[in-house]
Amino acid sequence: MALQPGDTFGRYELVSWLGQGGMAETWRAQLVGDAGVTKPVLIKKVLPEYANDEAFISMFISEARISATLSHGNVAQVFDFGRVDGGYFLAMEFVDGQPLHRFLKRAMKSGMGTLPVPIAVFIAMEMCRGLHYAHTRTDSSGQPLGIVHRDISPDNVLISYEGQVKIVDFGIAKAQLIRDLKTEPGVVKGKYLFFSPEQARGEDVDARTDVWATGVVLHELLCGKLPLEGPPAVVMMRIARGELPSLSESRPDLPAALQRILLKALHPDLSQRFESSHAFAEALAGFLYANHPRISSLSLAHLLRMLFREDLLSHGRELSVPDSFQEELESWREQEPALAKKPLHPRPLLHTGRIPLPESSSVEIVEEEAPAALVPSTSRKWMLGLSTTGVALGASVLWFFSSAVPPEPLGAASPIERPSSTVQTLPNDARPSAVPQTIGSAPLTVAPLPEEPLSLANYQDRVQARVQQGAIQDAVDLAHQCAKQFSQEAECQLLLGMLYARLNDSRTSVTHYQRFLEYAPDTHPSRAKVVRVLDDAKALSSASGRIVKPETFADMMETGRTAFRDEKYPEAAATFRNALAMKPGSVEAKLELGLTLIKLKPGTSKDHREAVKLLEDVTWKDPGIRRAWLGLETAYTLVGNKAKAKKAHDRYLLMSPRNMANPAKARERLKNIGF
Repeated sequence: MALQPGDTFGRYELVSWLGQGGMAETWRAQLVGDAGVTKPVLIKKVLPEYANDEAFISMFISEARISATLSHGNVAQVFDFGRVDGGYFLAMEFVDGQPLHRFLKRAMKSGMGTLPVPIAVFIAMEMCRGLHYAHTRTDSSGQPLGIVHRDISPDNVLISYEGQVKIVDFGIAKAQLIRDLKTEPGVVKGKYLFFSPEQARGEDVDARTDVWATGVVLHELLCGKLPLEGPPAVVMMRIARGELPSLSESRPDLPAALQRILLKALHPDLSQRFESSHAFAEALAGFLYANHPRISSLSLAHLLRMLFREDLLSHGRELSVPDSFQEELESWREQEPALAKKPLHPRPLLHTGRIPLPESSSVEIVEEEAPAALVPSTSRKWMLGLSTTGVALGASVLWFFSSAVPPEPLGAASPIERPSSTVQTLPNDARPSAVPQTIGSAPLTVAPLPEEPLSLANYQDRVQARVQQGAIQDAVDLAHQCAKQFSQEAECQLLLGMLYARLNDSRTSVTHYQRFLEYAPDTHPSRAKVVRVLDDAKALSSASGRIVKPETFADMMETGRTAFRDEKYPEAAATFRNALAMKPGSVEAKLELGLTLIKLKPGTSKDHREAVKLLEDVTWKDPGIRRAWLGLETAYTLVGNKAKAKKAHDRYLLMSPRNMANPAKARERLKNIGF
């Protein structure tokens, strides 16, 4: 007998039927508790035709158990899993909103053409955060669970009316795909359009497959269409070979920095793709907040409410959208020229490539707007208290300019620097730059951007030069930047250990030497010398009755705060940098370092720009920290951005208690507490 609204379904009461997908029917329901307490949920009931497929049910149960352990703001949580009347079901978090594919469709119908760039990038960034959480989950013994969604598409992303982005169906994606492959070989319903090249070739997949699929989703949000469309056999073959059309064809006005990010996410070569969803998210965040610092989940919520206003009203709901949002929307439109309906001339392929196929065929990889070729650099040996050998940088795949530009000889190629995985260095790639377009068949070209991320060898050379000039503190700053950019690189820790030894800071030096031993291979030529240095330090400390132990993160933060209170700002800055190197993502360390940099006397413009980046990152990750907004106001003022300084000041006052609403009183109180 078919289920009806009002029926009891196990512990749940069905409220309304929402639809049916490829493997389940979906109901809005409520969990009925004692004393009339209810909780809204979403019930996904597996269709009857799946019930007799033992292999599928076994996989479904296994995946559902894993899915039930996921708890993250960007993943729709599974509350319950079980069996009612012989049918399996999942009880999931009910997300009050719309699926992403409907959101995009409504935006296109409204005349927008596509989602605004900041909204599209924000959604993809939030998707990446949820995916990274799932990808890095471990079991109780610390072993990776190896979770890969495998079915990322706009159908499996929900946007709430509060601006939350939620990924769904972690627990059933693998099971569904395996069954579909078994029953419909070569065609997995509509999912093949989001397949990665390795999926299309039938190879094992890892988290980078979800990176690719997220890139495809972002392409659709930005361009209004998928990179490839057509019959399954044709599309699957082109995906397997890594052949995608040029971004310039679909979206000629797309910012160059965003193009580079999307190109990397959609690179057919796994080794050249973002190594994780976290790295993808950080790249998107760097672009987003460098160009649209006001964007937030509220912006997404307001756009969704505006587009679905009539639907909400038809259900007796009216969710507010402030008048100021219209101004924000107009500002996005001003920054995005109208999309060209037809390209002026044929564009070269984004990736045409010979990626190894089952037949072991091979062709070269071509990327539009690609950097010069990556070639191995020679290893270096130099002295800075200890002899060390630099890391040889290299790659097995050569990158060339678009086919319209003759490839350079191998000897003339310059190295591609490894991009940082932190937000703070990504805005270098995200700075607005002139993007000249040529007439005729020449492809879009991008003017060189200044201040590209440095390579490891660059850092070593610059640190050595600063030491020779006697600028030890500058050398320390550079070494900390190295540790941020290459978070698990032994060479950076070796530099810091040697530099702090020169500064007679044995405790911090020991900390970095021990980190060097954690990261360095057993064959590293400096390993034995570092071990001797640590043994000597231990012997000396024992002889003096004082054991020198590595400084913990908490110790560093307390030391830095003490130096700050004593107005020893350079010392405080160095300590907070060390803490940030230990925990690169720490909001606490970024906040304290940012506030310290604006107190340096005399502070340089470089210090002030770094303070802006740090405090912007803090306010993005935790908008509720009032000190960060006040510090950001000062930092903006120091770099000459009065408009942003006023907005940061207004935000600070908005968050202040009533008795601090007067700016003069607020300033006086903060002065009294030492800020």
